[in-house]
Amino acid sequence: MEPFRIWQLSPRVVRIGGLMHEFVYLIKGDERAALIDSGCGFGSLRQAVRSLTGLPLVVLLTHGHIDHAMGAGEFDEVWMDRRDIPVFHAHAPAEYRRAILRGAQPRLEELPPMVPAADPARFLPLSDGACFDLGGVHLDVFGCPGHTPGTVVVLLRELRILVVGDACSNFTFLAGEECLPIPVYRQNLLRLKERLAGRFDVVLEAHGSGSLPAGILDGVIEVCGDVLAGNTDDVPCTFADVEGVLAKARRPHSQLRADGKYGNIFYKKQL
Repeated sequence: MEPFRIWQLSPRVVRIGGLMHEFVYLIKGDERAALIDSGCGFGSLRQAVRSLTGLPLVVLLTHGHIDHAMGAGEFDEVWMDRRDIPVFHAHAPAEYRRAILRGAQPRLEELPPMVPAADPARFLPLSDGACFDLGGVHLDVFGCPGHTPGTVVVLLRELRILVVGDACSNFTFLAGEECLPIPVYRQNLLRLKERLAGRFDVVLEAHGSGSLPAGILDGVIEVCGDVLAGNTDDVPCTFADVEGVLAKARRPHSQLRADGKYGNIFYKKQL
């Protein structure tokens, strides 16, 4: 199995799919390029990227989870919110990474070469308000803690595209020990929505189809409110050996909600 799949979404934006069903995004400016996330670290993402551009490259990690940050060891200039360093360390052990990949790809007989985990102490500190000028396109960074303490989203300013990573989706994972409480997450989403109002038309995510409706922030904010009000379906669900509930029921064999709306949360219901 080839470790990467590539889609040219536009002259400036390339989607790259990895073995843990994750997507990373290569953004090409006139003077340099940026990679949003670095994938799971199986196979050489650097080689794949260098087949697409020879521009100087910066890597921005939306958070420190295994399927987003473990390819970082191949790159020189990597930025990540320092609050996610403990998350990165928890996901970095080689046997843990191999076990997760085997779960994601049970039919894979032989694992591709694994990139050694980077030392996150060498990462540059990514923070809310940071801006990266690639030449012709600016990348604006916005904090959105919830999925992890240091989760960020990235606005491709001139392209009016928002890259959300795992910050919010039709399966927003909030069931891990590193995840923030839903009331805190909801406040962070409300602040993010206010700051981004009128600034994007397209939303790119790290899983699923890779694309989300522009109203996904509103959808997940609504679900947060429903969780807090007890107005949920709370469908039992297990994901990556984590047991929890899905706030809103889905259509059979689909991540789309049964009520036709967008946005959902996987969380642990407090008894």
